[in-house]
Amino acid sequence: MADMPAHPPPRETPRFPGPGPVFRLPVSPIPAVNVASVPQRSPLRYPGGKTWLVPHIRAWLRKADAPSLLIEPFAGGGIVSLTAVMEGLVDRCLMIEIDADVAAFWQSALRHGPELCARIIDFEPTREAVYHLAETKPETLLDHGFRTLVLNRTRRGGILAPGASLPRVGENGRGVTSRWYPETLVDRIRAIGEHADRIAFCTGDGAGILEAIVAARISDAAIFVDPPYTARGKRAGKRLYKHNEIDHAALFRILAGSNVSFLMTYDLSPEVIDLISIHGFHAAQVLMKTTHHTKLPELVITRDRTFGT
Repeated sequence: MADMPAHPPPRETPRFPGPGPVFRLPVSPIPAVNVASVPQRSPLRYPGGKTWLVPHIRAWLRKADAPSLLIEPFAGGGIVSLTAVMEGLVDRCLMIEIDADVAAFWQSALRHGPELCARIIDFEPTREAVYHLAETKPETLLDHGFRTLVLNRTRRGGILAPGASLPRVGENGRGVTSRWYPETLVDRIRAIGEHADRIAFCTGDGAGILEAIVAARISDAAIFVDPPYTARGKRAGKRLYKHNEIDHAALFRILAGSNVSFLMTYDLSPEVIDLISIHGFHAAQVLMKTTHHTKLPELVITRDRTFGT
């Protein structure tokens, strides 16, 4: 595969106890990519975004049995679905999102792209304008989608959850305009519009809809699962997301009962290691570099031995 480096990193890394024998986790031979080195296709900034995972997505879908449909039950910023469709890795995708604000953006981008672009060009993102928009109840889907985009691009870290603040200084002293690039956002939305006939969107509970899809035994699908909720103790999801509760064990059971290829990403935690071991899945670590230059492992989980040995 083109994404595989010639000299993979060491294969054996920390060992974790599971319900059975000691569980060994290899390191993926595909490193976490610098996000600047892959196409930036999503207009949204999203906590826990998966741009760094793009090389893994490419390798996984190329190895899968020619899936024509990618299902993403926790769509969020949508980078995986957009990449898969725009690069021809699948014919079409289904994005599912429970958050009403995020859902409104995707529906606006797919249904009202030109009008959304016009609003982006006309908007002047002062602190006063952003505060006013945040306090104004949207009257239409387009109003709601535009409001989501503005708050996402101007709030600190792109966080939409209640209590998120605006930056005071921001990047290069630009304050709320630090991540507001109207021409770039318009280009991305127009590119999405060019593929809109291959992108389906559904608002609802990702786990519940996924369970129904799995029960239908769709044979030509692949599933990408990145729940924006942590299974470990510090519960960062409560600060980042409105909808921050999920039954992780049930999600693993749903995928274990499916007949399709899947890829899951999770933080490394004893709870997740136990679930991987129980269901006989395969996992590899991807070593992420934090802003403090420490390495933080994230897991890529598949049914088959896709990454590592």
